[in-house]
Amino acid sequence: MNDLLRVYADTSVFGGPFDPEFAEASILFFDQIRLGRFGLVISGVVQAEIEPAPPEVRRLFDEMVGFAEIVEPSAAALQLRDAYLRAGIVGPNSADDAFHVALATVSSCSVIVSWNFQHIVHFRKIPLYNAVNSFRGFPALSIYSPREVIDYEEKSL
Repeated sequence: MNDLLRVYADTSVFGGPFDPEFAEASILFFDQIRLGRFGLVISGVVQAEIEPAPPEVRRLFDEMVGFAEIVEPSAAALQLRDAYLRAGIVGPNSADDAFHVALATVSSCSVIVSWNFQHIVHFRKIPLYNAVNSFRGFPALSIYSPREVIDYEEKSL
């Protein structure tokens, strides 16, 4: 993953290809990972959240593991998640969503992709996550849906 853009994909992204609303962009996102356009980063948290998912989602996840760097929860990520919670960016019931953002941040990802528009990809939340990151000495994290990071020129592949 040397010079590739490091992109953390949260759990919602793996269900995207099987949801008519998100299928086209999700499929293209995973195709571009297979082609080496992005360096995929996933976490043990994603892995745990995928376990109860439908079989087709688990199969996609299992395939993508071969293309991914898997990061594990760390003390730094837990502390950053807790800082997001203390800042009120999300409530305690959404701690795992904040954990995804924290894991992406402490793993030096440039981007996190998600279809979670309520707690992650939201115009009011993104600057708050990045304000906490800045206060704690981390760089800003770009937060997008897969639709916003894919290269549409690759669509014909």
